Amino acid sequence: MSSNPAPTKVALVAGASGLVGGHLVQALLRAPEYSRVFALSRRPLAVEHARVANRIVNFADLEKSLAGLRADDAFCALGTTLKAAGSEAEFRKVDYDCVLMFARAAARAGAQRLVVVSSVGASRTSKNFYLRVKGEVEEALRALNFPATDILQPGLLLGFRAQIRPLELAAQIGMPIANLLLWGEAKKYRGISAEAVGRAMLGAARAGRKSFNRYTHDELLRLAVWDKPAYKPIEAKAPS
Repeated sequence: MSSNPAPTKVALVAGASGLVGGHLVQALLRAPEYSRVFALSRRPLAVEHARVANRIVNFADLEKSLAGLRADDAFCALGTTLKAAGSEAEFRKVDYDCVLMFARAAARAGAQRLVVVSSVGASRTSKNFYLRVKGEVEEALRALNFPATDILQPGLLLGFRAQIRPLELAAQIGMPIANLLLWGEAKKYRGISAEAVGRAMLGAARAGRKSFNRYTHDELLRLAVWDKPAYKPIEAKAPS
């Protein structure tokens, strides 16, 4: 007889095909408390599992895409870079507009907890455009008044995307050494693996803290869930 509780919760995930979002989906599918994971993405996920429902969505039209859906916990791993977006306006559409639209749609779906990946140093008063947008969306999310909101603020994400630029590769290689030099208050700027952040998103939900919470490097490592799989390993589709 299994000691695992019967899965009853429904998770809603935005950015499921991204670096952090992919690790989050894997963690959720190993978590015994979730009976269903609605994974939203712009392209099909390379994962097949009885409890995952992959919805290909246009994030500019989320309200229609999620009509009638119910969820307990909402997880947002949406994000891009200025270079990938092509302009500040396009960057803002993803990292502010789409994040806020997802949060509002999740609230309409009944989600009681919102877990969002932001960035260390986020501040609406920052002179850095990237960090200013991150800070502005954090404040907009706070104003939605979810019963529980968890904001994860990692430093440089360590992990290899399908397409990685030379400067990113250099940063990935050099960050473990740079981490050794960051102590005290500066520790929050340490690089952290995307897998740890994905697992920390689950950990934040499990921590059960109410109201509005922010977590940086050391707290993310403490939150990261490294459980043994509660279910069979997840089968990935063969590359096409």
